[in-house]
Amino acid sequence: MTSFEYPVTILEKHLDTFGHVNNAIYLSLYEEARWDFITKGGFGLNEIQEKKIGPVVLELNIKFTSELKNREDIIIKSKNLGMKNSLVMDMEQSMIKADGTVASTMIISFGLFDLKKRKLIPPTSEWKRAIGEES
Repeated sequence: MTSFEYPVTILEKHLDTFGHVNNAIYLSLYEEARWDFITKGGFGLNEIQEKKIGPVVLELNIKFTSELKNREDIIIKSKNLGMKNSLVMDMEQSMIKADGTVASTMIISFGLFDLKKRKLIPPTSEWKRAIGEES
């Protein structure tokens, strides 16, 4: 399966009063990385609005293992872990510092949501390609 990389520079707006990245910002940065690769994979916001189907987060587990501080350059690595069942997929995302230290890891469970029927649907081939499950 395909792995995606998204470079980020930690900025002042990401910091909390302790001078490191606020916990809620990690979720925003992980989401930013996911939007980047699904858009590049042909399943961005325009396609979601047109097709009326798109990703929905069902569960996540995040670990913080090293501080991220102002002006640090990191890479967010994202890798699809495959289908959990016929409707739910898992993905691992990690924030890697320039020295190779893992700052955070998140496992996210998600599905493809039909915006008209308001329910999960099996992943389409276009969606599987966008998340690196099919070539």
